[in-house]
Amino acid sequence: MEKQKAGERSAASTASAAREIVESIVIAFVLAFLFRTFEAEAFVIPTGSMASTLMGRHKDLICEKCGFPFQASASDEINSDTNRRYPDNRSVVSATCPNCRHTMYVGPDARSESHPSYKGDRILVAKFPYWFSEPQRWDVAVFKYPGEARTNFIKRLVGLPGETVRIEHGDLFIKNGDRDGWKIARKPLDKVRAMMRMVYDNDYVQEEIVSGVWPARWSGTAASDPFVAPPSGGREPAEAGTANLSAAAGWTASKDLQAFRTSGEDEGEAWLHYEHRVPSWEDWDRLKRGARSPDPLRPQLITDFTAYNTKEVRPVYGRDNMYDVPPPNWQNLGLHWVGDLAVECELVVLGEGGEAVFELVEGGRRFQCRFDLATGRATLGIDGREDFAPSAATAVCGPGEYRIFFANFDDQLYVAVDGDELEFDAATTFGPLGNDRPTVADLAPVRIGSAGAGLEVRHLKVYRDIHYIAEKVQGYGFGDGGMTDYKYPPFPYHYPVSRQEVARVLSDPRQWGPLAASRGSVQFALEADQFLVFGDNSAESKDSRLWGREHYVSRELLIGKALVIYWPHSLHRIPGTPIPIRFFPNFWRMGFVR
Repeated sequence: MEKQKAGERSAASTASAAREIVESIVIAFVLAFLFRTFEAEAFVIPTGSMASTLMGRHKDLICEKCGFPFQASASDEINSDTNRRYPDNRSVVSATCPNCRHTMYVGPDARSESHPSYKGDRILVAKFPYWFSEPQRWDVAVFKYPGEARTNFIKRLVGLPGETVRIEHGDLFIKNGDRDGWKIARKPLDKVRAMMRMVYDNDYVQEEIVSGVWPARWSGTAASDPFVAPPSGGREPAEAGTANLSAAAGWTASKDLQAFRTSGEDEGEAWLHYEHRVPSWEDWDRLKRGARSPDPLRPQLITDFTAYNTKEVRPVYGRDNMYDVPPPNWQNLGLHWVGDLAVECELVVLGEGGEAVFELVEGGRRFQCRFDLATGRATLGIDGREDFAPSAATAVCGPGEYRIFFANFDDQLYVAVDGDELEFDAATTFGPLGNDRPTVADLAPVRIGSAGAGLEVRHLKVYRDIHYIAEKVQGYGFGDGGMTDYKYPPFPYHYPVSRQEVARVLSDPRQWGPLAASRGSVQFALEADQFLVFGDNSAESKDSRLWGREHYVSRELLIGKALVIYWPHSLHRIPGTPIPIRFFPNFWRMGFVR
């Protein structure tokens, strides 16, 4: 009897345990469902429309010439309808480094380790923020695509209900109702840092510059006007700038051209200049064949060049067509001048006094931040605006090392020291200055100066703002699908435009008048509960600009706000080593979405 009761208790206990397991699983599923439905949901980024804020399918690359790490889109390898590779083994075979403009082979490789394509970032989207508060401009949001509600899109909110949004010269302007005029849309500093794009990182100077084959980007001399009048009376290009620094310029360079020093003992101000001297595919090809470029690399305007978009895709059937490196399409070289720039560096103050000066040029206007190294006071200035002189107390006082960030974005000046934004005693915003067209001064748009101060600068970086392309359905695009601001072809003489012609136009001030005159603007009106959404990668984003009449996202289609990148693609080796390892976490790209 006791044995029977014991058996019954055992059976009951087993049944109870089984029931608890089943209940636990059911509860877990219910909680997961509730969490997914009401709190947060995971998404995978499929395309590069938000690059480089969020990565779609892409390749992580390291330039074989300068060592700069960058990404290139690989979305075209996959059929978006089936989410599978194309039968013809379509592959990204080349991409161009944004730092030195070298185009490298990145396709299938039978001889050495290939460059794998990775899936997009995995992000967590919070649904509750929009239950309790209004969506804010610059939020990265997930929503149902208005044209096909089953498809999820992710873009940045740029226009809010009741507003009219205009794209002009790469910037966004907002008009709220009939009472207010147009105002530029400004970003807070955290958004500036998240959205800015690298132009040049001087920690990755290629050997061709160090050896003097090509001129350095940073130098102690720069021509104020690289075009001189020949005897004929016309204006022809002349060589500008020097390959290396000289003592006469007040600055000397380290052997690797990555650090620069001035004693501050020369009279007047000693200036270090950045000139955008970028070699073309043809320049690299000549060098590969042992030939020199027929002309020195002349400084060009900084444009909306985006390395992510320089991928070239083609079928790869076998070794017969491997290792050929197709050049980038001219449309992917960046066709729009960008004047909103930022400079960042490590500033080493060697003495007690003098001034360190940071200067940015946009449309011929000079914007400065001057640090008084005796008092630590920073003062902003704009040439021609004597009434503009905001100042702030800083820690940049006396000998020491300081990380300086100075930016001119969206008609506002930003300054940060060691990562902390300075609080000025007056507004650092300004109104229209009539500087929306480039001038010769924009060929040396970034400068660092010393006024009686012993300084060393290193880890120099130049950034640009996002350029929103003024495109619309049946808008200004031309060529084989390229998007541009231009109402009519700005590059003269013939089509298709060549890479050499793009470089010539961008380095020749004589062409800039027609170039600027041909640029247009577009605008979009929003009603109640309608939002305008743009991708950060404007040249390759199917966003509100291209949706036709229904160019907005209705409130009910908003899913939530992108919160965090919780799993970017894993690494295939331990960083900094050749040791292979599968699924090594990519901690460096994990973090909050800004």
